[in-house]
Amino acid sequence: MHQCSRRTWLARGAMAMAAGSAGLASPVLAASTTTKFPASLVVQGTALQLNGAGTRFKAIFQVYDMAMYTSRKVASADEAMKLGTPIRLAFVALREVSGTDLGRLFLRGMADNASRDAVSRHSVSSNRLIDIFSGRSKLMPGDSFAMEFMPGKGTSFFIAEQPQGAPVGDGEFFRMVLGIWLGTVPADFMLKDALLGLEKS
Repeated sequence: MHQCSRRTWLARGAMAMAAGSAGLASPVLAASTTTKFPASLVVQGTALQLNGAGTRFKAIFQVYDMAMYTSRKVASADEAMKLGTPIRLAFVALREVSGTDLGRLFLRGMADNASRDAVSRHSVSSNRLIDIFSGRSKLMPGDSFAMEFMPGKGTSFFIAEQPQGAPVGDGEFFRMVLGIWLGTVPADFMLKDALLGLEKS
């Protein structure tokens, strides 16, 4: 009995270790966020629904959970912009992140998915984005931030649900912002699919 119990315990331990290693080696659960994002919300009088949500991975590490809200389901950034209604991107940090590094990564993501002319036209708005995040030395696990686009008004940034100054930019600028995650060179391909509701079951 003792020998049998020992073998069972070892087998279970090996299975647990294998499962844990598989989870670290291949983040297949990118769409299964630890953050419970609401299914719907209202932005300046417009009802929005959860288009998709996922987790940003860098190597094997979870960086943040992210959700995209639109007035109806879309399958691309261009579709989202053609709605002519508000769009909200919500984030929750999952690990300690430098605000400056985060801002620079966002800027690089825009540059990777937009023309040089577009990047140049929106340098003021892009610098504002960097300034907002650089103002926070660190984002800690559980900290939230958001980006909200309102047609005709621009993009607003929020940290812990507090607005960070007046809206900036126009529709073209926010299309560049969406490109960070939904462009041809997204920050994370699995996250892109999750935000668009294309994740594999």
